[in-house]
Amino acid sequence: MAAAKIASVLLFSLGAVCVAHAGVDLIATGNISGLYEDLSSRTAPALENGVAGNRLGGLGSGFAYAGGTTFLALPDRGPNAVAYNSAVDDTVSYIPRFQTFTLSLAPNPDYDVSSPSSLPLILTPTLRNTTLLSSSTPLVYGSGASVGLGSGEPGLNTRRTYYFSGRSDNFDPKTLSTDPRNARLDPESIRVSNDGFRVFISDEYGPHVYEFDRASGHRLRSFTLPDELAVRNSSPVGNTEISGNTQGRVANKGMEGLAITPDGRTLVGALQAPLEQDTNKVIRLVSIDIGSGATREYAYQLTSGSGVSDIVAINDHEFLLDERDGKGLGDGSVAKVKQLFRVDLRGAADISGKSGDLSAFAVPKSLFLDIVAQLNAKGVSSDLIPAKIEGTAFGPDVKIGGVNRHTLYIANDNDFLAAVNGVDNPNRFFVFEFDDADLPGFRPQPVRELDFLECGFDLDF
Repeated sequence: MAAAKIASVLLFSLGAVCVAHAGVDLIATGNISGLYEDLSSRTAPALENGVAGNRLGGLGSGFAYAGGTTFLALPDRGPNAVAYNSAVDDTVSYIPRFQTFTLSLAPNPDYDVSSPSSLPLILTPTLRNTTLLSSSTPLVYGSGASVGLGSGEPGLNTRRTYYFSGRSDNFDPKTLSTDPRNARLDPESIRVSNDGFRVFISDEYGPHVYEFDRASGHRLRSFTLPDELAVRNSSPVGNTEISGNTQGRVANKGMEGLAITPDGRTLVGALQAPLEQDTNKVIRLVSIDIGSGATREYAYQLTSGSGVSDIVAINDHEFLLDERDGKGLGDGSVAKVKQLFRVDLRGAADISGKSGDLSAFAVPKSLFLDIVAQLNAKGVSSDLIPAKIEGTAFGPDVKIGGVNRHTLYIANDNDFLAAVNGVDNPNRFFVFEFDDADLPGFRPQPVRELDFLECGFDLDF
C-alpha cells in the first residue's frame, strides 16, 4: 500500500478513538525483544565476547523519521556489556548499522478512558532492512597485538568496501581523534535528508559527523569539526584517554545527539558532556552548514541531568534536547531525570575558541516534557523506565477524536541486553501526542518516503 494510502487509513481509523487532550500525552508504546536478530545474516557469527554479531539491540541510541510510517533506528558500537577484555573496554568487532522499521499505529480495542494506564493506541514495530556502514576508501584498523586480540579489520571487507567497527583500538595513534580514516565508530544519532536518499550520523569516538548513502550505507562525506573537540592522545581504554588529555571530548561522551533543520540545510550536534577544558556543567552544541561545512558552537547549561542524549529540530532555530541521568531499568536503579528542554539558538553567542566556564553564554531553555512524570502518571514505575532514554523523533500526525495531533517518538538504548537482573529489558518505543499550542512554532521536516525501500531488496552490500 502506498504511503499516502497508509496515512489516510491511519487518520480515518484513529478518528473513532475519543481522548481528552490536556497538553503532551502518552498515547502508545511498543516493544521489541532483546533476543531477536537483525536482517544482516552475514554478520551472524559470534563476536569476541560470544554475542551474535547480528543481535538486534540498542535501537534507541539514534532514532529518525523517514516519511510515512518509516523510521530508522541506530544502535551504537555494539554489545560491549559482556566483560571479556578490559584492554579494549570490552568493545567488539560489531559492524555499525542502522535498522529500517515500519512503526504502525492502530486503535487499542481494550482502551479504557477511565483508566490512567490505558493507552488509546497500539504501536507495532516491523523490521524491514538492516544497512551496514562502510567507507569506499581504506580505514585504519588496530592490529590487536597490544590488546591480546586479532586484527580489528572486519572479515567482510573487500577492495571497494571497508566496514566501520565498534572496537575501540581501530584508530591511528599519531593523529587527532577526529581523523576520518579511523575505523572505530560509535554512532549515537541519525537524521534523514529531506530527499530521503542520505542519512547523517554522529559519532562519539571522534567526535565525527558523517553523511552516508542511505541505500548502500557507504560514507559520502565527513564534516570537519573544530579541533578543540578532539583529543590528541587516543587510547582503546576510555579512562586512559580521560587522564591523558586536557582538551577535547570526554571518552564515550562525544557527539551524542544530532538534529537536522526542517529546511534540510543545517545539522546541529550535541556533545553528551562538557569538554575536558569546560566547566560548570556546560556542554557544546555545534551547528554545521551542510552546503559549506561551516561550523558554529553554542553553550547549553545542564539543569539536573548528567548529559544530553539527543537533539531534534522544532523549526530552523529551535530544538528539543533530551537531558537525562543514567538511572533506571538497565542500570538496576530508579529513573529520576529524563526531560526534554526547548532551546532557541537565534541570536546566541558563538563560543568557538572559548573555554572554561561558558555558562554566561548559555542559550535560553524551558522544560517541554518530564518523561518520568508522564510515564509514572500512566502507571509505569520508575524502576521500569529505561535508563538510556536516547532516541527522539517527530513522527506523522494522527487524528484522535477528530482532532489533529502531532506525534513525538522516543526510544531507548538497551545496551543489547535482553534482561537485567532477571527483568526483561526490551527495545522500547514511546509515542506522545501534542498540538500547536503545546509547541508553538513547530514545523515538521518534509522527509520524502522512498518506495524502493519497501520492495524487500537486500540493501546490505
